[in-house]
Amino acid sequence: MKSLTLPAAATARPDAPSGKIRAFFARSELTRSLAGFLPEFRAIAVFSLVVNLLMLTPTLYMLQIFDRVMISQNMLTLVVLSLITLFLFAVMAFSEWIRSRLLVRIGVKMDKVLSPRVFHAAFEANLKGQTHVSREALGDLAQVRQFATGNGAFAFFDAPWTPIYILVLCLLSPWLGLIAVCFAALFVGLAVASQHLARQPQAGAAEAALQESRFAQSKLRNSEVIEAMGMLPALRQRWLGRHRNALAAQSLNTDVGQRIQSISKFFRYSQQSLVLGAGALLVIEGDLTVGAMIAANVLMGRALQPIDMIMGSWQSFFKARDAFVRLEGLLAEHPERSGQLTPTELSPAVRLEHLYARAPGRETPILHDLCAEFPAGSVTAILGPSGSGKSTLARCLLGIWPQTEGEVLLDGEPIQRWDRNELGRYVGYLPQDVELFDGSIAENIARFDTVDPEKVIAASKTAGLHETILRFPKGYDSPIAEAGSALSGGQRQRLALARAIYGDPSLIVLDEPNANLDSEGEAALQKTILALKAAGKTVFLTTHRPQIIGVADALLVLVQGRIQHYGPRDEVIRALQTPAAGA
Repeated sequence: MKSLTLPAAATARPDAPSGKIRAFFARSELTRSLAGFLPEFRAIAVFSLVVNLLMLTPTLYMLQIFDRVMISQNMLTLVVLSLITLFLFAVMAFSEWIRSRLLVRIGVKMDKVLSPRVFHAAFEANLKGQTHVSREALGDLAQVRQFATGNGAFAFFDAPWTPIYILVLCLLSPWLGLIAVCFAALFVGLAVASQHLARQPQAGAAEAALQESRFAQSKLRNSEVIEAMGMLPALRQRWLGRHRNALAAQSLNTDVGQRIQSISKFFRYSQQSLVLGAGALLVIEGDLTVGAMIAANVLMGRALQPIDMIMGSWQSFFKARDAFVRLEGLLAEHPERSGQLTPTELSPAVRLEHLYARAPGRETPILHDLCAEFPAGSVTAILGPSGSGKSTLARCLLGIWPQTEGEVLLDGEPIQRWDRNELGRYVGYLPQDVELFDGSIAENIARFDTVDPEKVIAASKTAGLHETILRFPKGYDSPIAEAGSALSGGQRQRLALARAIYGDPSLIVLDEPNANLDSEGEAALQKTILALKAAGKTVFLTTHRPQIIGVADALLVLVQGRIQHYGPRDEVIRALQTPAAGA
């Protein structure tokens, strides 16, 4: 990395601090990304140097006023000193403003660089069932960004100047320097102790508040069921229990925080008065001038200010550190995809080779050693009792089930090798639980890509929903939140079907596509599947209802995650009916 290149003398020692810095910025994808901000942070360090040097201006000005101007009574000296001081204050203010602006720019740039990568990693984590990780990811990025570009950064750049200010105090009087060292050590110890004492109450309060919020939100999502069956009193009692626990935890956390704050205020006020008293004693004994006494009091406050900032940012630092570690793990576990295949033309032939599918916390696989081949242009209905693995197989066919062994080959290649962003336009998927997204009906059908009106209308006509959409006041431009309340379960399912077949995909997987359909909707579905079959598309559909299997070329029957029958439709039907006939 060019920005971290070191001279030979420094690189000769592997344990040199600069070598450790290089190792830190090379250890992960996240730190390598942050290394790109080193030039900006170096500039901030330079301006911090100027700011902290000029922080000595008030001390020097007081020394000159009390020890020179007040004695000489020279007005010209006073004017010149005041003008020089004002100029230095202007330079200091300008430097403060510049480093603040640089931090703002770093925050914007950091978000621009990292947020797309973190978003994709969080999406992949959610796809693999790690919902708690995906929920935290963007919040963790915000936590790291806010700490790196807020008061925590200023404290980091200002803290090295505390020893320098204490050294200046020692030059004024060794006793004042000793007092400054004692109070600095006291404040650092107080910060460490407060972190230790407050950690458990804060964690308990946060967890209790989270449990209360989750419970309330889950019940609000099912308010109609609760109201219809009179469940509100019982659920309210359960919520009150969690609410009281959250209040108790928050009360304990507040009590500990107030206690620590009171102790901190006591020592801070004591420091100001004791330094002034010690300076007065030194003046009485003739070891210090009045100007030096007043200047020392100001300098003492400046010396301990970075420690105060660190104490104020202490909790934020640990939160940012934990967020940083979680982000590192997230990006390491879900690296950027590389070397993926980009389809130009796709033959939707599918083959399963010893496919297993598992779920977290479950020892027995959901799918066991599935081997089958599905030619391009075929329609396959997947049958089986509830819990046999039909929906899991549907997701495996699309490569979106998180824990699999074996292979799902699409056009002769493992489906994980295809670039998902490019593969998406060749694939259509209707899930069992239909989810429509915030936007217009047209945008939902067009998968939030550029809306092609002709393709949108063609897809909705094929799904048998065109006339229904036209009855809305805004037609295809109707917001889905507004239209969703007017759409029945079957119409929502047909809208999702239109989205699945939009853009003429080659591979279509339909999971229980007729679960909410009436006879008219089922007829439209059969017509849609026949149209896809005539166009040479490969279609998979899972179903419990026998009416739809008439459009299938082949049937695959799953029982307890294993293929019991697979073959042409009529042969499988005869095989299923044979035991009943024999009985």
